[in-house]
Parts: sequence; C-alpha cells; structure tokens
Amino acid sequence: MILPPLAVGQRIDGFELEQHVHRGGMASLWRVSRPDLSFAAVMKVPSIQDDPTSIVGFEVEQMIMPLLSGPHVPRFVAAGGFEAQPYIVMEYIEGPSLRAKLDQAPLPAAEVAAIGTAVAEALHDLHQQHVIHLDLKPGNILLRPGGQMVLIDYGLARHEKLPDLLAEEFRLPLGTGPYISPEQVLRVRDDPRSDLFALGAVLYHLATGQRAFGTPTSVAGLRKRLYHAPAPPRAVNPDCPPWLQEVILHCLEPDPEQRYGSAAQVAFDLAQPRTVALTARSDLTGPAPLAEQLRRWLRSLGAVPERRNVSQQLMRAPIVLAAVDLSQEWEALADALRAAARRVLQSEPYARLACLSVLKTNRIGLDTPTDEAGRNLHVQRLVQLQHWARSLALPPNRVTYHVLEAPDPAVAIVDYARANRVDHIVIGSRASSGLRRYLGSVSTRVVAEAPCSVTVVKVPREETLGAAVSA
Repeated sequence: MILPPLAVGQRIDGFELEQHVHRGGMASLWRVSRPDLSFAAVMKVPSIQDDPTSIVGFEVEQMIMPLLSGPHVPRFVAAGGFEAQPYIVMEYIEGPSLRAKLDQAPLPAAEVAAIGTAVAEALHDLHQQHVIHLDLKPGNILLRPGGQMVLIDYGLARHEKLPDLLAEEFRLPLGTGPYISPEQVLRVRDDPRSDLFALGAVLYHLATGQRAFGTPTSVAGLRKRLYHAPAPPRAVNPDCPPWLQEVILHCLEPDPEQRYGSAAQVAFDLAQPRTVALTARSDLTGPAPLAEQLRRWLRSLGAVPERRNVSQQLMRAPIVLAAVDLSQEWEALADALRAAARRVLQSEPYARLACLSVLKTNRIGLDTPTDEAGRNLHVQRLVQLQHWARSLALPPNRVTYHVLEAPDPAVAIVDYARANRVDHIVIGSRASSGLRRYLGSVSTRVVAEAPCSVTVVKVPREETLGAAVSA
C-alpha cells in the first residue's frame, strides 16, 4: 500500500494540515485544525512499512483510544481507516516529554519521587480503564501545562475487553528493550504489573543517570532480566536514599508477584517517603550473591507467569484506610474496627492498610503540641495507632501509620482518601447522641463524601453501655 506524501494545507476529512511536527519510525505527527475544535489537535499518520507490526499496532491504537478518558490521556477526536488515509486525530499536548529529563539525570531524590508519583497516578488511572500500556518509556510520558502526566502511544497496549491483535498475530516479545518486563519477554501481555516494571526502569534512569538493563537488542539479551538484577541504584549514585532504592527495586522484581500490587501503591510510597518500609533491598550496594542469581536463573528456565487481567489484579491490591478515633477510645469499638479491617485484609492478600488518626486542632487560636507532662501529642497518637494495629500482625510493607492534624476530622479523612487513591475506608461510629444528630457524625459525613466504598463499624448499644459503666 503506497500513499501519496502529505503536505501543509492539505485537507483530510475536514482537517487541515498546518505543520509537520514529528517523524518517528512508526508514524508522523501533523498539527491540524478544524473549525469546530476548541483545542489544539494533532494527526498521527502511520508509516506504512514492510513490518506488519506497525500496521497492526495502529489498528490497536484506533480501537483503544476512543475508549479512554481523563486528564492522563490525550482526548480522542477522530480516526480514518486503511481503505483511504489511515490516521488518528487527538488532543495536542503542549508540554515536553520526560525524555528531556534523562539528560539532567541523576536528579535529586525529591524530584524523582515527584515525577514517579505523577506517572504512577497516570498509570493507575489507565489501569482502572482496563488498559495496560506495555510501552511505558520517557518518550511516551508528556507533561501537561497544568502539571499532570499524560501517557501517549497505545500501539502496543492491551485492553482486557478487546481482542489482543498483537498476541494473535506475532510470536516475538513486543516492547522497548530498556523497559520491557520479564513477563513480556515470555509473551504475557495481560498483567498491569508489567507497567510497574517499566516505571521502575524509568525511575532507575532518573535516579542514577544510567539504564537499569542497558539497551538489549536480542531476545537472549532480554531474557537476562528474568534472573539478572540491575546494579543497586545506590551503587551507581551514592546520593540515592535507601527509601528510593527500596521503591525502585520493588518495582523491578523479576517475579511480578514480588512487585507492588498496583500503581496506586507505588504512588502512595513515593508521595510519603517516611512511611516506606525498608527491606533488604534498601541495603544492597552490589550485585546479588551468586547463589541467588543461580536460583533465579533456574526458576527462569521453566517460568510460566500466573495469568491475571487488569481488573483481577486491581481487586487483589487495594489501599484500605482504617480511620481510628483514639481520642476517647472505647475498647469494644476498637476491637470491632480491628475485626472489620482484618476481614477486609484476609480477602485481599495484596492490600495495603493505611492506619489513620486525626488529631483535632482549633479552628481559631493556637494549639498546644504537648500535654501537661510535656509529651508530644502527635508522637503519642502515632504510638497509640501502632499499638492498635499490632494484633493485625501485618508485615511492614503492608501497613503504614498516619496522624493528621486538622480542625475537621471528616474533611481530613476524605481529603486523604482522595489524594492517595484509597479504595476502601473502614471507620467506627459511636453511639448516637442529640449533639451528633444535630451536627452530623464524622462517619456519616465520610460515607456521604468519600470517593470510595466505606464500611461503618458500630458496637451494639448494650456493649457500649457496658463499656461506659465499667469505665
């Protein structure tokens, strides 16, 4: 199929070509306009080559893009088929790609974390739309003028509710060498944790100035990542803090079962470095012991990754928020809240529990940070929160503790849940009273305003009365 060259001023289905802005190996981009468009648009035109992957990939992108929405993807406008001039018209993102940051690497840890948080948020939004990108790399990550990261180029993507044309027609691994995940090397294309591996590779480059796995060009070179871990970031850049190395290597685990469960969990850790649970990964300063490399190599010989689609994986890895009121705690309610949290966690083996308590402050006037004995109230509340969760016996990488200071607990809880993409809130509700009915209880307001599911735990009235009497 030979198509005539395009030129400035040419019209295609009502779109006028204004400027040629990019030519890549798979497609060209043209700035276009149409009288009814209120935003800048770009037309993507495939390069028709002997390689059929580019043609099938363009078909895939034409199927997926109309189904996407939100600030982390370009707005879809129109598409043209191969019977005439194939194209996709979409929103033109004015900001630069993340590729420019590679020339400045290694970046400060705080900047790496900020970039990683924004990209992880974009990935989580994409995964919630049933799509795995499968070609995440700096050139495919753009920055909106408003600050959000935008993911582009869905030619290798997988939508769990659409046919996977690429898997049906091709037998070689598909992806970009420095960022492709081990399971993609094995031709598994339906695990969202593949995008977390690619994110780890991007963060590694930003934190160290080097690619984690070089630039392999053969299947044999790609297969090495099934068993060969990269040099720890701190061995390459001693200024990389342990918590950042922990996050990066957690993303880069060869076995997807050992990675983060979701992009939201990656964003959670990057946005709150002080709560990152450090493991042996954070201490590594050299290559893994030879025995460990040998074990990984032997496992890779018969590696058959467990198949799990996007929806199944996200359901297995929620962020659960336990909102614990420790100001006037009745033990019966504390026990009931723990029991409810335990039931949720037992049904979700990869869930992350965020234990949160709100230290109420005055709306007007100064607050005293210590009690009569001079003890710090924030630290006391944190210790109480850790004591509350101790009997849940969760490993350190599955539980974090947060004490917020705010005049309105309900607003603080809802804002925290929204900012950290919480999937489920478990909150206690005390016995009703006239004042609470008048003002509205914290739990009632959280249920009304939360961006996610909420479980409200109440203690039967006779237990509450018994606790009050015994007190």
